[in-house]
Amino acid sequence: MTVEPGAIGVLLPCDLPAADIVAFAQEADAYGFDELWVAEDLGHRGGLAQAATVLACTPRIRVGVGLLPAGARNVAFTAMEAATLAQLHPGRVDIAVGHGMPDWMRDAGAWPRSPLTLLREYIHALRTLLSGGRADADGRYVRLDGVRLHPSAVPEQVPDVFAGVRSPKSLALSGETADGTLLAEPVAPPYVREALRSIAPRRPHRLTAYNVAAVGDDPRAAVAAVRPALQALGDADWKPHIVPLGFHEELAALRRSCADGRAFAQAMPGEWVNQLALAGTAVHVRARIEELFAAGVTSAVLIPAGPDRRASLAALAGVL
Repeated sequence: MTVEPGAIGVLLPCDLPAADIVAFAQEADAYGFDELWVAEDLGHRGGLAQAATVLACTPRIRVGVGLLPAGARNVAFTAMEAATLAQLHPGRVDIAVGHGMPDWMRDAGAWPRSPLTLLREYIHALRTLLSGGRADADGRYVRLDGVRLHPSAVPEQVPDVFAGVRSPKSLALSGETADGTLLAEPVAPPYVREALRSIAPRRPHRLTAYNVAAVGDDPRAAVAAVRPALQALGDADWKPHIVPLGFHEELAALRRSCADGRAFAQAMPGEWVNQLALAGTAVHVRARIEELFAAGVTSAVLIPAGPDRRASLAALAGVL
């Protein structure tokens, strides 16, 4: 499955009220967004259930599941779910798998001793099954004895399988095994270029980038709207995103000096916020998106900021 570079998508917020999910998806479709991605954060909603719902209630928009933690599901059953979505909604489904956040996965008792080994085995088996092949595996984590989808269950248009990863070794694995890479926020052009050096894709490879975003006529209000979403960026997990920007040490020091994440996000200099999120007028944010495309991103996915997510979605549509 191929997608032309330059797609603009939006993330379905994981804390969106359930009553707003269908309306949010239908509005994203009607506004003209190319993609809608759904997350699977521990304690929130299941990714595959969300994807099935929004696919069924929209006629056009492409839906990505990003991401499914590999340690949480048997790969054969993941393939069955993904293939079902792809058969019912041909050409509209992407599936991203990854390690999951280590703390969450440990809390759920699903963090493996070797996340890289698990992800390598999982992606290989998933792509084999989705394409109708027979999966025989006696790996460290994935063990399959001649499993395959029934011919009636194999989709004509096989979903692309992404790896949602961030470390250099994981990025290299994505380039070797997956159809695309999903980069979690924040994604600035220097991080894109650094990630692509690690990915070193051996064939056509899609690159999807998440970024917190706010659009408005008042750039200062837009910057203020994205700050709360940046509270976690002082944690070590986000170091690979920040190092290419040149201020990781200063950011880490600021985090240590602040009482909590909220104070940290409010104390962050505006020039840092402008690199870590897409915030400003529609013209400014569109220009930032074009910089991401120039760096190698094929799909720019916007995470709506602010308390009213549907109003934020409507404002974000101004960049289309």
